[in-house]
Amino acid sequence: MSSHLVPAVSTSGSAPKTTRQTADFRPSLWGNHFLNNSSDFEAIDSATQEEHEQLKKDVRTMIVEATDTSTQKLHMIDIVQRLGMAYHFVKEIEDVLGKVYNNSNIDNYNKLHSVSLHFRLVRQHGNVFEKFKDDEGKFKASLINDVQGMLNLYEAAYFGIQGEDILDEALAYTTAHFKSMVSRLSSQLAEQINHALNCPLRKGLTRLEARFFMSIYPSDNSLYKTLLRFAKLDYNILQTMHRKDLRDILLWWKNLDFTTKLPYARDRIVEEYFWILGIFFEPQYAFGIKSLTKVTCMLALIDDTYDSYGTLEELILFTEAVERWDIDAIDILPDYMKLIYDTLGFETSCCEVMISVAFLGLTDTATKEDFDWLCSNPKIIRASKIICRLINDKASHKFEQQRGHVASAVECYMKQHGVSETEAVKVILKIVAKAWKDVNEEMLKPTAVSVPLLELILNYLRVIEVVYKDDDSFTDASKLQDKDA
Repeated sequence: MSSHLVPAVSTSGSAPKTTRQTADFRPSLWGNHFLNNSSDFEAIDSATQEEHEQLKKDVRTMIVEATDTSTQKLHMIDIVQRLGMAYHFVKEIEDVLGKVYNNSNIDNYNKLHSVSLHFRLVRQHGNVFEKFKDDEGKFKASLINDVQGMLNLYEAAYFGIQGEDILDEALAYTTAHFKSMVSRLSSQLAEQINHALNCPLRKGLTRLEARFFMSIYPSDNSLYKTLLRFAKLDYNILQTMHRKDLRDILLWWKNLDFTTKLPYARDRIVEEYFWILGIFFEPQYAFGIKSLTKVTCMLALIDDTYDSYGTLEELILFTEAVERWDIDAIDILPDYMKLIYDTLGFETSCCEVMISVAFLGLTDTATKEDFDWLCSNPKIIRASKIICRLINDKASHKFEQQRGHVASAVECYMKQHGVSETEAVKVILKIVAKAWKDVNEEMLKPTAVSVPLLELILNYLRVIEVVYKDDDSFTDASKLQDKDA
């Protein structure tokens, strides 16, 4: 992608054209695929629906009637969560975890796998891992023989909060050993470890993690077959619903004709829907998902208008018009801005930010008190802003500087401290890691608001991590092609 000079859209019939610099964004990768593929919209037949309902009953029974040992109960829940079907069994899982928390003592667990799983699912203080250290205060060398235990310890380390230094040590220990041993492991185990190193569970998107886990999950006995069959069936049914909803959104965008009328902006509707499915994907929130996707489309359009097309004079007019929030203000805007402003009265009149719209999607959960809490700028929101801003800047600053974008956090830190880009990025990642610990702390029970609302924020951050982890995969959407949920 590059920057080049193009003539601006004429603001009136006789006004001179303004030459301005704009980004050369790539067109959508998808064309009309999701509009024309009729097989995506076929109704789920009754036999499939009946099998799905029966399997759901069977899995619910398996969760409730799992053997009495806490480790086996936790193992069952871990599998259900990793396969992406926990949203069907929220109450049952909460009941089981509550009983494990009240009736079991983690000090009685001696295996690294069991302690790590217990720590992650039934959150307790990180000092539970002290028993795995030697007399010198280092993790025992013998732990490298327990690869699955090490993998669970690695995943648990990402749930740490401020002050749990032992989890920082655990993360450094497991990461270093995994990188040195992975080439000697079986292909399946190596695949698991490489996947975890690239994206730990805490930062992974539920649908993508489920898709990956299905590909490596064993199916060699009746228990596993039941879980895997239900997971795949549920995944396919849900994906059919998502594709239908995506088609509706694409038709909405096509009818507005933004792609033709405002060619300077990114056409990333599919990627924006993917983004929102990372925040919430459950069928009962279909209206909220579509609404938030439309809001995101408008935010991206406005972002491109400010960053890569509008002149200072035009943007001042647009900002004033938005602040007035008066449809009559449309008369003072250039023609190309009138279309944006007119649509923005219709699509974002209820909320100012994406999380607020996401909260509205949880119509059976969110209350006025929840929105008051959101507006109070709590710690998890402050931490989220840090993560979003810095991760985005780290991934996109090079391309944005090529087109004369304002300085990002990377450039600002380099200039202020006289350091290299590499050093600046290291510092930024440390700040992000610290902010993640604040997020983890806010997720600990008792929570300020309901857990589903906090999980929306957590899921939003997971999207940021996945989309911007290495590159700006939203702008260069080709990097998301193999991540369709």
